[in-house]
Amino acid sequence: MVAFDSAFSGFSVDDIPAAQSFYRDALGLAAEVNDMGILDITLPGGAHVIAYPKSDHVPAAFTILNFAVADIDAAVDELNAAGVVTKIYDDPDFGGDARGIMRGRGPEIAWFRDPAGNVLSVIVER
Repeated sequence: MVAFDSAFSGFSVDDIPAAQSFYRDALGLAAEVNDMGILDITLPGGAHVIAYPKSDHVPAAFTILNFAVADIDAAVDELNAAGVVTKIYDDPDFGGDARGIMRGRGPEIAWFRDPAGNVLSVIVER
């Protein structure tokens, strides 16, 4: 077996400065660009994920990051106040209420996109 020291994940974006502003300013996370031009994002709890520049970036069609919250309504209010749109699906299976919160079909969840179009969520873990 390989003795791994640690692990991290990564995803692509098409604009590192826009991603840094979003993750730092809208979401309140530590987000620093390293010497290689890669954005290092510190997640709640101390884990890290990287966002790397890709000129032919295609947004992920699936949720790449889930942020656990205690109060979905408060989280959506704060995201919306920061200019983040949480009503990104019109599909009745995923669209949720007027603010994009899906309730009663598993954990309460609201999806939103980063500036590169990648899908993220706030979710209540119970």
